[in-house]
Amino acid sequence: MRLGKYSFGIGDRFNHQGKAQLKALMMARDAGLEIIPVWNKSNREHQIVKSTPDLTRQEADEATMVMNWDLPYFVDADHINLFNVDKFIEHCDFFTIDVAEYISKPAVDEDVEEYIENNRKYTGKLHVTGIDDDFTITEDFLAEIGFKFLNAAQEAGKIYRYINKRRSGKDFITEISMDEVDNPQTPAELLFILGMLANEKIPLQTIAPKFTGRFNKGIDYSGDPAQFRQEFEQDLLVIDHAVNSLGLPDNLKLSIHSGSDKFTIYPIIGDLIAQYDKGIHLKTAGTTWLEEIIGLAEADEEGFNLVKEIYRDAYSRKDELCKPYSAVIRIEESSLPSPDTVHHWDSNKFINTLRHVPDHPDYNPNLRQLIHVGYKVAAEMDERYVKALKKYAEVIGKNVTENIYERHLQRLFKF
Repeated sequence: MRLGKYSFGIGDRFNHQGKAQLKALMMARDAGLEIIPVWNKSNREHQIVKSTPDLTRQEADEATMVMNWDLPYFVDADHINLFNVDKFIEHCDFFTIDVAEYISKPAVDEDVEEYIENNRKYTGKLHVTGIDDDFTITEDFLAEIGFKFLNAAQEAGKIYRYINKRRSGKDFITEISMDEVDNPQTPAELLFILGMLANEKIPLQTIAPKFTGRFNKGIDYSGDPAQFRQEFEQDLLVIDHAVNSLGLPDNLKLSIHSGSDKFTIYPIIGDLIAQYDKGIHLKTAGTTWLEEIIGLAEADEEGFNLVKEIYRDAYSRKDELCKPYSAVIRIEESSLPSPDTVHHWDSNKFINTLRHVPDHPDYNPNLRQLIHVGYKVAAEMDERYVKALKKYAEVIGKNVTENIYERHLQRLFKF
């Protein structure tokens, strides 16, 4: 089982936008670009929405059948670990193994010592084709790498083998995620992390490192684009080196988490994957939920009143809603409009404040981030929210499709 060269994680909080999401990928296909859909939903999101993985599988199967999709598609158990993976085993064929919490938790001393000994041959200058400056590898560097990442790699191996055993020979895609941490991994660190994962015999097809800069949920990249370009280019070359020297799958590619709405760096990513003829996996999730809110606000007074109710509740529960996303959210509370202020807005004002058009004078990334994490409020409405999704499906679907196709795919792949 192989993931296509280009793949797109189309998370969907409430499992109602599968056809609208897939329509965007079909439009890309008509334009000459084949992008494989991956419906991703994390255990955290399932817990908040009180959904189950079988519903994600049902959404994917139904959307692909109704839309006559004849290419592969996958359902991703996103950000799983050994304690929550069981519920996903039967319904998923893509597993994002998240070992971020094991980074900097030291492995057994003897294992670290063995790691250093086995990799001492790399000390000195290590050349990676395409990178001008060689990496300087010292024994202290190896010790630091072993301390920081060996335990995480061993845990990834343990989880992979557990999934493989439970699936009884049924193939699946493996991704390793290390992104939800404070510090980015350097290209040199990535190379040795890949070596650890190869040693664990994990046939990973995508890896999600922590990149330089902030990848906050639902808004643009925050950081130095030039620094990101240099790092991303070196990461691509490191993957080439790892594939050639470590025996990892030849379709191994980078995965970008919290990848929606990163408009500043999409041209950089697009240029580099074209230059080096590389694939990419881009994970999105909350951007579709935000388009549901935009669609409801656009629909009529009843839909907009529901949206204002969601905002009022989210505003009063900001700390609670942001806590699970603390590593990927940054809201300036003083820049949030009060619910009473929003109550007197018309729908156009609200839509322009929420929709991700950075140069629009009304756009407010703080409100957008709060709504992004506020899907728990909608989930607590139960059937009220679901009925609204069904009632206004046409206008919501139009916004979902346009957002993925025009603001994401066209910007990233330049077609």
